[in-house]
Amino acid sequence: MNHKQQFIERQILKKLSAFSLRFVLSLFLLFAGLTAGEIADTGWMSAQAQTMPESAEAPATLKAPEAPQNAVVQPNLVTQQKAVVEDLRKQIEDIAKSLDKSKNNDETLANIKVKLEAISKKLLDAGIAFRPRLGEINSRLDQIGPPPAEGKPAEAEIVATERARLAAEKAEINTVLGFTEDASVQTSQIIEKIGTMRRDLFTQTLSQRVDINTALVTEVINAAGYETKTFYYLLKSWWDFTLYPNLWTLLGVIAVSVIPALLIHLGARRWLAELYERDPLEEKPSYLSRLSVAFWSTVIPSLAIVVFLALVYVLFERFDLLRPDVAKLLAALFTLFCVVLFIYRLACGVLSPDMPSWRLLPIAPKPARILIWLLTAAAITQSIEYFLEILNGVMSSPLSLTVAKSVIGTATVGALLLAIAFLRPIQNPRTGELRAWPNLTKIILIVLGLVPILAAIFGYIGLARFVAQQIVVTGAFIVTMYLGFLTARAITHEKAFANTSLGRKLRDKFNATEATLDQLGLAAGIFINLIVLFIGVPLVLMQFGFQWSEMSTTFVRIMTGFQIGSFSISLLSIITGILLFIFGYFLTRLFQNWLDGSVMARGRIDPGVRNSIKTVVGYVGLALSGLLGISAAGINLSSLALVAGGLSLGIGFGLQNIVSNFVSGLILLAERPLKVGDWVQTGTVSGFVKKISVRATEVETFQRETIIVPNSTLINDNVGNWTHRNKLGRSDLQILIGYRTDVRKIQAMLFEIAKETPLVLKNPEPMVFLINMTELVSSNMMMRFEIRIFLADITSALGVRNELQFTIVERFAEEGISVMPLPSPILYPEPHVNSEEVAEG
Repeated sequence: MNHKQQFIERQILKKLSAFSLRFVLSLFLLFAGLTAGEIADTGWMSAQAQTMPESAEAPATLKAPEAPQNAVVQPNLVTQQKAVVEDLRKQIEDIAKSLDKSKNNDETLANIKVKLEAISKKLLDAGIAFRPRLGEINSRLDQIGPPPAEGKPAEAEIVATERARLAAEKAEINTVLGFTEDASVQTSQIIEKIGTMRRDLFTQTLSQRVDINTALVTEVINAAGYETKTFYYLLKSWWDFTLYPNLWTLLGVIAVSVIPALLIHLGARRWLAELYERDPLEEKPSYLSRLSVAFWSTVIPSLAIVVFLALVYVLFERFDLLRPDVAKLLAALFTLFCVVLFIYRLACGVLSPDMPSWRLLPIAPKPARILIWLLTAAAITQSIEYFLEILNGVMSSPLSLTVAKSVIGTATVGALLLAIAFLRPIQNPRTGELRAWPNLTKIILIVLGLVPILAAIFGYIGLARFVAQQIVVTGAFIVTMYLGFLTARAITHEKAFANTSLGRKLRDKFNATEATLDQLGLAAGIFINLIVLFIGVPLVLMQFGFQWSEMSTTFVRIMTGFQIGSFSISLLSIITGILLFIFGYFLTRLFQNWLDGSVMARGRIDPGVRNSIKTVVGYVGLALSGLLGISAAGINLSSLALVAGGLSLGIGFGLQNIVSNFVSGLILLAERPLKVGDWVQTGTVSGFVKKISVRATEVETFQRETIIVPNSTLINDNVGNWTHRNKLGRSDLQILIGYRTDVRKIQAMLFEIAKETPLVLKNPEPMVFLINMTELVSSNMMMRFEIRIFLADITSALGVRNELQFTIVERFAEEGISVMPLPSPILYPEPHVNSEEVAEG
């Protein structure tokens, strides 16, 4: 390589080295700048800057990075809650300003009340949100202490600054809390004002009087013609511009809405045939069957129609087939159909004119048909009056037309009630003669018929309409609820549910007992009562002016929690806790059965061990289910601990026997000195152990008598257990033989007989002893022999001894030896056993 090339290479290496050095230095400076920025953020750079001259400027690399322009700074608690409170106060002010505009609309006032109650809850939550922070501030201020008094040494500046900051924050929180309390007070005042306005509106509606004269009739005739034309053009424009261009959509909506209604109707025919339809071949149906048919034949068709019309309305709105004015009219028309159908089905269900054996009232078939049509006509009249009221509101009809339709409608309803009052529907079951209603019923019907008529004649249209509506609609709801309550009460009677079709199916399919079916009938009665209350009460309340929005809010408040003094009660939590406990209970029982029948049975585990494990698992599962249910119900377990601590003294003294038995039961289940199936004897009680629980043990004697023995007795007293480790045992039999008989021969014969007797063990072999030679029986000297036999199953002792005695008598008779078995054989300490028990053993 020449010098020129070497020189060039050295120059290139120098340049590369310089470039590398500059690159490394740049990286170092960049790292140093970033590190300095991070240190400056932690406060270390600010401390170093104090040592620098004021005129000195920090290097560019030491500047802290600026926050991005789009960075969102989270507000503190005071700022956040202050904004919430301000927004709620603005909403309250807006509601207060617009309240007078809605003073004549009860539904709007009810919705405003619901909204204010929600705002009040939000204000309460905003106030509660400050409690943790106020607690921290007060605790910190207590730690810092008050400022030093005059003449005392000055405190550190940082302490004074911290105290001032906390005091300022506390003052700001108190200011926001003051605004919150003011807003809450204002909300409560507005709610009370709304209640007063609604009561005044209701009173004004009932007490307002309208003058009815001949001029009103002329004005009504003229207005009716104009309103009819306007209504025709309204419907025609809706059809031409909305329905006709969307005809296929309209047909699709109707087809889709029919499907759920058909499913309800056909499902009821399939699964509730006996509850839904009358059997014409049934001559004397039970009262429960008549009630059920009347109730379900009213509810199911009405429910199917309600579902169909509701779906049609919802889908019409979904596909923009409704105008705002037509929507109100269509909702009113659908309500008309539902009310008329409901009352017609209810009347048919109660009166049953075609099948007199199914009627609930003793009314003849012909008056029953007339009564059905009169009630249906009253429902149609009241429904048409309601529809015309909505129509007048949509079309802004004159007052004269509204008054006229109310007068005609209420007077018609009153006249129909008077016609019902003077009807002669009651049939004498013996003679078949028709007679009028009972005097009290007739008087009530006449009064109810005259009130709307007289109120309308004297110009109290609001009162007349209110009374007519309550008679027709509310009366129908109350009658249906009464039928539901009667059905619930009838189904809870003994053996009532078992005689129904559902009860018979459960008995045939699941082998349900009468007691189980009666319990299911009680549960069905409770369920029917709850359904009737949850559906019927809101419908009745709505007829008296209560709005759905406030009823739903009240229901949610009752279910989710309400205050009684210092206690908070939540029905939903209580129901959830009960359901969880029931679920845990049944889950425990299923696990017990599976563990006992599938796991331990296949493992050939001893029955006593299986019972002990099953019992312990049951108590553990029951305790866990109880704790889970109590926790879900919202009951504080710490309060239960306090109650348990307060009762500990009573448990120690008053309940010491129960505690002793409980602990003894645990010992029996753990140590197992006796188990289920053992033959035990304690005191005068002798029998087989059937069940061991934590308080007592059930012992069944040989006479099938169950003796409840406290567990403490089995632990503290002497207990004989014939089958503790095994069933091997010895049984003794004593007999008397004449004094002059050959002793050796007798011994050999007895030994041979005992050895040949079935079930007597060969090892250990039987033994024969001469016990006494001076026994005196009827002035004769007798010898007492005792036979001792060993059995593999001591519970069969009575049967073996019985067979042994028969054999002895037969053999000795053949040999001419007189024998006298003792009437009460001495056992060690074997109790008396029935032959039936031994045969079963």
